[in-house]
Amino acid sequence: MDDLNAMLTPGMHVRHPDKPDWGVGQVQSNISGRVTVNFRDEGKVVIDSFHIGLVPVFDD
Repeated sequence: MDDLNAMLTPGMHVRHPDKPDWGVGQVQSNISGRVTVNFRDEGKVVIDSFHIGLVPVFDD
């Protein structure tokens, strides 16, 4: 399987494709296919990059 979020780096803003109510999140870390994101309306969440592809946000 591919790491769907390999290009994400700390500080980037993202959205979860299945959880729009979480709002925009900021990547905290991206280590070995586990991306930690601090979402505005959900808090800190660890995402499995082999199952969920986060959507980068460039204009928020």
